[in-house]
Amino acid sequence: MLRRISKIIIWCIAFFIGTSVLAVVIYKYMPVYITPTMIIKSIEQGNGWQHQWTPLEEISENMSLAVIASEDNLFMSHNGFDFQQIKIAAEEAKKGGRQRGASTITQQTAKNVFLWQGRSWVRKGLEAYFTLLIEFIWGKERIMEVYLNSIEMGEGIYGVQAVADANFNKDASQLSRKEAALIAATLPNPVKYSSKNPSKYMKKRQSQITRLMRLVENPHLGCKN
Repeated sequence: MLRRISKIIIWCIAFFIGTSVLAVVIYKYMPVYITPTMIIKSIEQGNGWQHQWTPLEEISENMSLAVIASEDNLFMSHNGFDFQQIKIAAEEAKKGGRQRGASTITQQTAKNVFLWQGRSWVRKGLEAYFTLLIEFIWGKERIMEVYLNSIEMGEGIYGVQAVADANFNKDASQLSRKEAALIAATLPNPVKYSSKNPSKYMKKRQSQITRLMRLVENPHLGCKN
């Protein structure tokens, strides 16, 4: 009986690994038109979503610079995890400080495309697994392309093309530096913060991100690209 259970467990693990690797390989080449996050939030909010897949070459380079500057300035040099930020977040949590995110762009992409939202250890473990897979199989350019197409950028708005059209009435390729910085400023909470009707706080964050974008463009000034 014990041997039979062990075989079932081994088969389930092998099946999961095989199907997950296959899914990651498929998404290396196929556009990601829908994600678990889109479905779950649509059900929770009782509405649909806006999304239009757009190749990376048709998205303004300002957008990539803006999200790297605001979300993950070591994106081009790390292997999926920013251990320094994880350590800082853990230390702040121990001291009773506010919970802060330490997820890289790769981790956020893995979570949005393959998993569900939440803070359970199971989900975090799966997030780490998919983070390693997409770093190894996709590479940085593809990770950025999928991230910019799948991240929520407003209530029911997913991806750069959808937010550019809804909030700026233009294509993703036409986004200016300031517009990209404003969109990036919403990413901690794109439902609470709006790039269409920015508050004073949002405009302040926009200025900060715009300055950081210059460092991302010019790593010798103090930021790794």
